[in-house]
Amino acid sequence: MKALIDISPALRVGMGVFPGDAEFAVSQTFAIGPDCPVNVASIAMSTHCGAHADAPLHYDPAGASIDMLDLDDFIGPARVIDARGSGPLCGFEEIAAALDGAPPRLLFKLMDRGDELAWPTGFRALAPETVERLALRGTRLIGVDVPSVDPETSKSLPSHMVCKKYDLRIVENLVLADVEPGDYELIALPLKLRGLDAAPLRAVLRRSGPV
Repeated sequence: MKALIDISPALRVGMGVFPGDAEFAVSQTFAIGPDCPVNVASIAMSTHCGAHADAPLHYDPAGASIDMLDLDDFIGPARVIDARGSGPLCGFEEIAAALDGAPPRLLFKLMDRGDELAWPTGFRALAPETVERLALRGTRLIGVDVPSVDPETSKSLPSHMVCKKYDLRIVENLVLADVEPGDYELIALPLKLRGLDAAPLRAVLRRSGPV
Protein backbone atom coordinates (compact mmCIF):
# COMPACT_ATOMS: atom_id res chain seq x y z
CA MET A 1 0.00 0.00 0.00
CA LYS A 2 1.41 3.37 -0.99
CA ALA A 3 2.10 5.79 1.86
CA LEU A 4 1.26 8.82 -0.30
CA ILE A 5 -1.95 9.46 -2.24
CA ASP A 6 -1.63 12.05 -4.98
CA ILE A 7 -4.78 14.21 -5.05
CA SER A 8 -3.62 16.66 -7.73
CA PRO A 9 -4.85 16.60 -11.34
CA ALA A 10 -2.22 16.50 -14.08
CA LEU A 11 -1.48 19.85 -15.69
CA ARG A 12 -1.73 19.31 -19.43
CA VAL A 13 -2.67 21.01 -22.65
CA GLY A 14 -6.42 20.92 -23.20
CA MET A 15 -7.39 20.59 -19.55
CA GLY A 16 -10.62 22.28 -18.50
CA VAL A 17 -10.36 25.86 -17.19
CA PHE A 18 -12.89 28.46 -16.09
CA PRO A 19 -14.51 29.90 -19.23
CA GLY A 20 -12.42 32.87 -20.35
CA ASP A 21 -9.44 32.09 -18.10
CA ALA A 22 -5.96 31.43 -19.51
CA GLU A 23 -5.50 27.92 -20.83
CA PHE A 24 -2.55 25.74 -19.92
CA ALA A 25 0.05 26.03 -22.69
CA VAL A 26 3.47 24.47 -23.32
CA SER A 27 6.29 25.44 -25.66
CA GLN A 28 9.76 24.02 -26.18
CA THR A 29 12.64 26.40 -25.44
CA PHE A 30 15.46 23.91 -26.02
CA ALA A 31 15.39 20.38 -27.44
CA ILE A 32 18.04 17.68 -27.30
CA GLY A 33 19.91 17.49 -30.61
CA PRO A 34 23.35 17.73 -32.17
CA ASP A 35 23.94 21.19 -30.74
CA CYS A 36 21.91 20.99 -27.52
CA PRO A 37 22.32 18.53 -24.60
CA VAL A 38 19.02 19.25 -22.81
CA ASN A 39 15.26 19.57 -23.11
CA VAL A 40 13.77 22.72 -21.57
CA ALA A 41 10.07 23.53 -21.75
CA SER A 42 8.17 26.72 -21.04
CA ILE A 43 4.67 26.77 -19.57
CA ALA A 44 1.95 29.43 -19.35
CA MET A 45 -1.09 29.05 -17.14
CA SER A 46 -3.63 30.71 -14.87
CA THR A 47 -2.85 30.88 -11.15
CA HIS A 48 -6.06 28.86 -10.73
CA CYS A 49 -5.10 26.05 -13.09
CA GLY A 50 -5.34 22.55 -11.63
CA ALA A 51 -5.11 22.06 -7.87
CA HIS A 52 -4.48 25.46 -6.34
CA ALA A 53 -4.79 27.56 -3.21
CA ASP A 54 -6.71 30.81 -3.24
CA ALA A 55 -5.16 33.78 -1.47
CA PRO A 56 -7.42 36.38 0.16
CA LEU A 57 -6.27 38.73 -2.62
CA HIS A 58 -8.35 36.63 -5.03
CA TYR A 59 -11.61 37.89 -3.51
CA ASP A 60 -10.47 40.92 -1.47
CA PRO A 61 -8.54 43.79 -3.10
CA ALA A 62 -6.86 44.45 0.24
CA GLY A 63 -6.26 40.77 1.02
CA ALA A 64 -2.96 38.98 1.50
CA SER A 65 -1.21 37.54 -1.55
CA ILE A 66 -0.36 33.86 -1.77
CA ASP A 67 3.28 34.29 -0.73
CA MET A 68 2.19 35.91 2.54
CA LEU A 69 0.16 32.95 3.83
CA ASP A 70 1.34 30.76 6.71
CA LEU A 71 2.41 27.40 5.28
CA ASP A 72 1.43 25.65 8.52
CA ASP A 73 -2.20 25.78 7.39
CA PHE A 74 -1.34 23.64 4.36
CA ILE A 75 0.39 20.79 6.24
CA GLY A 76 -1.08 18.62 8.96
CA PRO A 77 -3.99 16.41 9.99
CA ALA A 78 -6.92 16.46 7.57
CA ARG A 79 -10.18 14.61 7.08
CA VAL A 80 -11.72 13.59 3.77
CA ILE A 81 -15.53 13.79 3.91
CA ASP A 82 -17.98 12.44 1.35
CA ALA A 83 -20.22 15.44 0.64
CA ARG A 84 -21.77 14.27 -2.62
CA GLY A 85 -25.47 14.90 -3.05
CA SER A 86 -28.21 15.91 -5.44
CA GLY A 87 -28.51 19.58 -4.48
CA PRO A 88 -26.37 22.39 -5.90
CA LEU A 89 -25.10 23.34 -2.42
CA CYS A 90 -23.86 21.13 0.38
CA GLY A 91 -25.68 21.95 3.61
CA PHE A 92 -24.13 21.57 7.04
CA GLU A 93 -26.59 18.89 8.11
CA GLU A 94 -25.37 16.67 5.26
CA ILE A 95 -21.85 16.46 6.70
CA ALA A 96 -22.42 17.06 10.43
CA ALA A 97 -22.17 13.37 11.33
CA ALA A 98 -18.66 13.19 9.82
CA LEU A 99 -17.28 16.07 11.89
CA ASP A 100 -16.89 14.48 15.33
CA GLY A 101 -13.27 14.92 16.38
CA ALA A 102 -12.37 16.39 13.00
CA PRO A 103 -8.97 18.08 12.52
CA PRO A 104 -8.74 21.72 11.33
CA ARG A 105 -8.30 20.76 7.66
CA LEU A 106 -11.34 19.37 5.86
CA LEU A 107 -11.43 18.05 2.29
CA PHE A 108 -14.84 17.58 0.69
CA LYS A 109 -15.62 15.05 -2.00
CA LEU A 110 -18.40 16.89 -3.87
CA MET A 111 -18.41 15.07 -7.20
CA ASP A 112 -17.80 11.70 -8.82
CA ARG A 113 -14.80 11.28 -11.07
CA GLY A 114 -14.80 13.97 -13.75
CA ASP A 115 -13.19 14.46 -17.13
CA GLU A 116 -10.05 16.55 -16.65
CA LEU A 117 -10.38 17.85 -20.21
CA ALA A 118 -13.86 19.24 -19.60
CA TRP A 119 -15.04 22.09 -17.40
CA PRO A 120 -17.53 20.56 -14.87
CA THR A 121 -20.48 22.85 -15.54
CA GLY A 122 -23.03 22.87 -12.73
CA PHE A 123 -20.69 21.43 -10.10
CA ARG A 124 -21.85 21.15 -6.49
CA ALA A 125 -20.42 23.73 -4.09
CA LEU A 126 -20.57 24.58 -0.38
CA ALA A 127 -23.37 26.62 1.14
CA PRO A 128 -22.01 29.73 2.91
CA GLU A 129 -23.83 28.67 6.08
CA THR A 130 -21.90 25.40 5.96
CA VAL A 131 -18.60 27.23 5.69
CA GLU A 132 -19.50 29.53 8.57
CA ARG A 133 -20.44 26.67 10.87
CA LEU A 134 -17.21 24.90 9.98
CA ALA A 135 -15.24 28.04 10.80
CA LEU A 136 -16.97 28.32 14.16
CA ARG A 137 -15.90 24.72 14.88
CA GLY A 138 -12.25 25.66 14.37
CA THR A 139 -11.69 24.71 10.74
CA ARG A 140 -8.64 26.42 9.22
CA LEU A 141 -8.55 24.98 5.69
CA ILE A 142 -11.32 23.84 3.35
CA GLY A 143 -10.47 21.78 0.29
CA VAL A 144 -12.83 20.71 -2.50
CA ASP A 145 -12.60 18.49 -5.59
CA VAL A 146 -14.47 21.04 -7.72
CA PRO A 147 -13.18 24.31 -9.21
CA SER A 148 -14.62 26.55 -6.49
CA VAL A 149 -16.25 26.58 -3.06
CA ASP A 150 -18.93 28.76 -4.73
CA PRO A 151 -21.09 27.92 -7.77
CA GLU A 152 -19.54 28.85 -11.11
CA THR A 153 -22.30 31.39 -11.82
CA SER A 154 -21.94 33.24 -8.51
CA LYS A 155 -20.93 36.91 -8.68
CA SER A 156 -21.09 37.64 -4.94
CA LEU A 157 -19.04 34.57 -3.89
CA PRO A 158 -20.73 34.15 -0.50
CA SER A 159 -18.67 31.15 0.60
CA HIS A 160 -15.45 32.95 -0.31
CA MET A 161 -16.69 35.91 1.72
CA VAL A 162 -17.19 33.68 4.75
CA CYS A 163 -13.62 32.44 4.29
CA LYS A 164 -12.54 36.09 4.21
CA LYS A 165 -14.43 36.81 7.44
CA TYR A 166 -12.77 33.94 9.31
CA ASP A 167 -9.44 33.97 7.42
CA LEU A 168 -9.83 30.39 6.19
CA ARG A 169 -7.54 28.84 3.62
CA ILE A 170 -9.12 27.52 0.41
CA VAL A 171 -7.81 24.70 -1.78
CA GLU A 172 -9.72 23.84 -4.96
CA ASN A 173 -9.65 21.36 -7.86
CA LEU A 174 -8.40 18.39 -5.86
CA VAL A 175 -8.88 14.79 -7.06
CA LEU A 176 -10.71 12.84 -4.37
CA ALA A 177 -12.78 10.34 -6.38
CA ASP A 178 -10.69 7.34 -5.28
CA VAL A 179 -9.91 8.53 -1.75
CA GLU A 180 -11.73 6.80 1.08
CA PRO A 181 -13.28 9.13 3.65
CA GLY A 182 -11.19 9.28 6.79
CA ASP A 183 -8.24 10.93 8.46
CA TYR A 184 -4.90 11.62 6.78
CA GLU A 185 -2.00 14.06 6.82
CA LEU A 186 -2.32 16.73 4.13
CA ILE A 187 0.73 18.18 2.40
CA ALA A 188 -0.30 20.87 -0.10
CA LEU A 189 2.19 23.71 -0.40
CA PRO A 190 1.35 26.53 -2.84
CA LEU A 191 4.09 27.97 -5.01
CA LYS A 192 5.67 31.14 -3.63
CA LEU A 193 4.34 33.57 -6.24
CA ARG A 194 5.01 37.04 -4.95
CA GLY A 195 2.03 39.37 -4.91
CA LEU A 196 -0.38 37.02 -6.71
CA ASP A 197 -3.95 35.95 -6.00
CA ALA A 198 -3.46 32.17 -6.01
CA ALA A 199 -0.90 29.47 -6.74
CA PRO A 200 -0.84 25.92 -8.08
CA LEU A 201 0.15 23.21 -5.62
CA ARG A 202 0.98 19.52 -5.53
CA ALA A 203 -1.38 18.05 -2.95
CA VAL A 204 -0.84 14.64 -1.37
CA LEU A 205 -2.33 12.74 1.53
CA ARG A 206 -0.19 10.59 3.79
CA ARG A 207 -1.58 7.63 5.68
CA SER A 208 -0.01 5.27 8.16
CA GLY A 209 0.62 1.62 7.36
CA PRO A 210 3.10 -0.44 5.34
CA VAL A 211 4.46 1.14 2.17
